[in-house]
Amino acid sequence: MLRSLVMTLALASAGTLLADPNPEVASKQKFLENGKVKIGVDLSSGGSIFWFSELPADRNLLNHADRGRFIQQSYYGKPDGSLWVKKPWRWNPVQGGDYKGKPAKLLEVKETEGTLYVRSIPVNWAGGEDIEDCRMEQWITLSDTMARIRFRFSYNGKEIHPPTHQELPAVFVDLALTDLVYYKGEKPWTDDAVSKDRPGWPNEGRKTTEHWAGFIAEDGRGVGVLFPGTDRITTYRHPGPSGPKGGGCSYFAPIRTMSITPGLVFEYNAYLTIGSTEEMRSRFKPIAQKYLAETAKAGAEEKAKPAAK
Repeated sequence: MLRSLVMTLALASAGTLLADPNPEVASKQKFLENGKVKIGVDLSSGGSIFWFSELPADRNLLNHADRGRFIQQSYYGKPDGSLWVKKPWRWNPVQGGDYKGKPAKLLEVKETEGTLYVRSIPVNWAGGEDIEDCRMEQWITLSDTMARIRFRFSYNGKEIHPPTHQELPAVFVDLALTDLVYYKGEKPWTDDAVSKDRPGWPNEGRKTTEHWAGFIAEDGRGVGVLFPGTDRITTYRHPGPSGPKGGGCSYFAPIRTMSITPGLVFEYNAYLTIGSTEEMRSRFKPIAQKYLAETAKAGAEEKAKPAAK
């Protein structure tokens, strides 16, 4: 949930007001692995990512205590009269399902040439209805110690939802990964010192000028996520038991302000890896620098176009 960065709007994605324990979460699993890392999607929750582990240890570092706690898509719009428990909520299509445990509908799952693809109809987090005018798609590929996830959100509804912070994506990991690591300085990718701290509860904001963050355990290893193009996150640690299905969790989400309008098709990429802070950063650096170079080139080409008459 995003509380401190959006005035009165708390972004949900989950699980902070847990529904009753739901044994059906991750009851239907599909995995992709390459001998170095293994990633799993929950086919009973819209294909949301519930598992990420390093091989051969194969310890899942993610949290999936309910339908909101995955690495998954979640978007926000205008108030719609729904209630999350007793809290007034808003239009909030979530890839996994709703807070009461209703699963999202999986429309398609396909594995071809090392890519795992899923397509689903999201559920309104508080209202519980299938949001039929939305589609969520997800492509996962593995390369060495890295997982690349391409997300796509399509909206064919008639309502115009005003600009607000969006989670791109929501990331829930085991509470045993205690410390947030990220870079907030003014000299990105120059080996300047990385920041490390332990978020509290509720949400706290962080600047991430290298566009990545991770949670690490006491041994200095954990999960990192690169999110090109987004330089802020919201984060918290919710108390409770640790473990993949524990009520406690460590959370962050890259946030970007955008509106949901009729005909919207929105895509973005995220990259996952497991390792030390130094390993995460070194693996992310060439991807981030390529993104920056491509963005700069596209900007220059756009600027060079002749002005419309």
